[in-house]
Amino acid sequence: MDFVTLLQVLDSTVRLATPLLLACLAGLFSERAGIFDIGLEGKMLAAAFFSAAVAAITGDVWLGLGAGVLASLALSLLHGLASITFRGNQLISGVAINFLAAGLTVLIAQDWFSQGGRTPSLIGEGRFEGITLPGVEAIAGIPLIGPIYGELISGHSILVYVAFAMVPLTWWLLYRTRFGLRLRAVGEAPEAVDTAGISVVGLRFVAVGICGVLCGIAGAYLATALQAGFVKDMTAGRGFIALAALIFAKWRPWYALYACLLFGLLQAVALRYQNIDLGAFVVPVQVMDALPYILTVVILAGFVGKAIPPRAGGEPYVKER
Repeated sequence: MDFVTLLQVLDSTVRLATPLLLACLAGLFSERAGIFDIGLEGKMLAAAFFSAAVAAITGDVWLGLGAGVLASLALSLLHGLASITFRGNQLISGVAINFLAAGLTVLIAQDWFSQGGRTPSLIGEGRFEGITLPGVEAIAGIPLIGPIYGELISGHSILVYVAFAMVPLTWWLLYRTRFGLRLRAVGEAPEAVDTAGISVVGLRFVAVGICGVLCGIAGAYLATALQAGFVKDMTAGRGFIALAALIFAKWRPWYALYACLLFGLLQAVALRYQNIDLGAFVVPVQVMDALPYILTVVILAGFVGKAIPPRAGGEPYVKER
């Protein structure tokens, strides 16, 4: 693999890791507050559709982003009502959201656009374009540094930079603010938080809301930056990979970044190298497509070790009288 090919693979890694990272951080906020959310996939899918649909209709990608975030927030509110207010099973609520989003997005897309469950292709102001960072031309001639800065660091859409900026911001919020301390306490010992006079329900709804916003950005990125429109089931299991990355990271922001980059690299390699000829036989493209998911299971089974979730995770809180 030459240097240019390596840069291309790493560039693809960053782009493919971005939705995983946003969804992983979304799940981190929710699960740190004690609300397990396997509906990340459904929220990303709904956000992807509505962001692409509104961007296609209005020609404004920012309106599309707002629509995607609102759609994801609506599903987060539904999950919050089911699991926090009505104390329902959080896993069943998440599964219902996934099925709801998978069916409704195709149904509405067909009704609005009559293109077999797709949206029209986004062009111009209807999608996010890459941003050229300052100084690219000035250092382009410098060996190694120039290509790395110009090809790997520069040239991404604004949502990529937002996703990576969310990692230190999440770490700061969780570990350096009063809000973060209370949020983590709600996931570990909600009765202690309640005794201190802090609303457990309110904090959990805030966490679920943050989860909805981040999933909305992740879904919008898929449809308006990584691709140019919505297609059926375009999330392709990314929400579940993000959950796997969250467990792999043991609910820590910086480890989540490393885990998502690893899974993004696996996807980038699978896309780059297909139908590999090993001499005796050719590795079919289907095997390469499945490779990221296979290695995800292998990594979780063999390398994570004991991952201990928040103690109050998955349990509805009932206030003592």
